[in-house]
Amino acid sequence: MSFAPLAESKLRDSASAKMIARGYFRILNFFDIAEAIDLERLRALLGPEASPRSPGFVHLTPEYAQAQNPPLEESLEPLKLPSGEKLGGKIKYYWFGVACVELTTPFQCDLDALCPDSYRWMNAPEVEKAAEDLLRGHLERFRPALIKPSAKWLDEDYLVIDIQSAQYEDSRAPTAAELLSRYGDQLTQLVRGEITPLSAAERDEILRGALSYYPTDLIVAGWGAGLVYDKPDATSAIIDLLEYANTQLLEFRYYDELLTSLLSNVYSSLEGHESFLSRWRLPRRAGRLNRLRLDIMDLAERTEYAVKFISDTYYARVYKVISSKIGVDDYKALVSEKLKTAGELYEFMVAQFNERRMFALEVVVAVLVALDVILLLRWH
Repeated sequence: MSFAPLAESKLRDSASAKMIARGYFRILNFFDIAEAIDLERLRALLGPEASPRSPGFVHLTPEYAQAQNPPLEESLEPLKLPSGEKLGGKIKYYWFGVACVELTTPFQCDLDALCPDSYRWMNAPEVEKAAEDLLRGHLERFRPALIKPSAKWLDEDYLVIDIQSAQYEDSRAPTAAELLSRYGDQLTQLVRGEITPLSAAERDEILRGALSYYPTDLIVAGWGAGLVYDKPDATSAIIDLLEYANTQLLEFRYYDELLTSLLSNVYSSLEGHESFLSRWRLPRRAGRLNRLRLDIMDLAERTEYAVKFISDTYYARVYKVISSKIGVDDYKALVSEKLKTAGELYEFMVAQFNERRMFALEVVVAVLVALDVILLLRWH
């Protein structure tokens, strides 16, 4: 008796079987609202409903791989959009001046049907506006805890497709390998926010960075969205890492803009026509440039190491992939280059002042010598 036809039949049935996915779309909106936030004071202002939120790492992780100063989390009432849709919500406040407004909506459908929904939530300006309005509505409540509030808020947004369970019609849960092989096109469309299939090269590039810890979990990250397939107790830690990476991106964008403006002002002052007196203000400008440079270096270092990841732990690899996909590494490199340029400009300005001072001293000495000669000749 041959079992080949029976095996082939089972494979065809599995390939044609629908898979129902259940979970949440999590729309993350990040705002840089201040240079820093006094979390202790903020906790007193918000009351008992605000609590610290440390990453819930469930996989084997060293003790040092933890949040050094975990954000405060505040629950919100459901938010109603102009379309009538209701979204659950909460706000996380990070000590380095970033607030994250998370709005959530559940889904339960065939995986193929998720792509239009992903496109819809990645291209929903009314959601970003609602998140900003909500945060500004809370501003008076937490303003006393802000250190150097930002006049203009930088913002970022990110979509998390949180698949907390998935089952075929026979109640069997798919493995990560099955999702990648059978639903690779859909996964790439989800994290790109596209409603049409992508090219094979683009699909392979996205899926190359997919990560799994067990056979039944999966992470696929893109620059604007990330898909997480795991149990709820394990998913929360990955979502925390996605949030943290986006706060890093926002902070390095802020440092990049600040340094760009600072360097532009310095170049303008050096290239313009300077009076004799203004040249003697060079040490003051150089000192201000260096103080700002050191402040940015200090803030960038403390922000970067708000969560420590050292060694080849799973979460370290997850964060490395996420930060690379969303552009943290690129902005970090830009900031490093501009900090280096600022340091070189500082040294140049100090050297220029020293040269001018030495020239002035030489002129004074020459004048004094000339006066001495004149006085000596007149005396004789």
